[in-house]
Amino acid sequence: MIALSAFAALSQANRLDAFRLLIKAGSDGMAAGEISDALGVKQNTMSASLSVLHQAGLVRNTREGRSIRYFVDMQGLRGLLGFLMEDCCGGNPDLCRPILDDIACC
Repeated sequence: MIALSAFAALSQANRLDAFRLLIKAGSDGMAAGEISDALGVKQNTMSASLSVLHQAGLVRNTREGRSIRYFVDMQGLRGLLGFLMEDCCGGNPDLCRPILDDIACC
């Protein structure tokens, strides 16, 4: 199940921190070295963490010369959130509205 891979990927602190940092970076993404510097994590450790997030479908990447830039995979995030909210509130959308309002971008 895809959700289990995503939960496993996010269950480690460095990976969760990197994922949250990439969410904040938005469409600009961040280079792998920038992520490791921002989080104070060794580059080889961060590379392994980003690989796990990529395999779980939570991030995507693109090569820029000798560097790799990472972005949140919005489809993967949407799928995970959809899975979590699938049976929310017994089908009563009014009960889910406060949750959706809390996570919506301003």
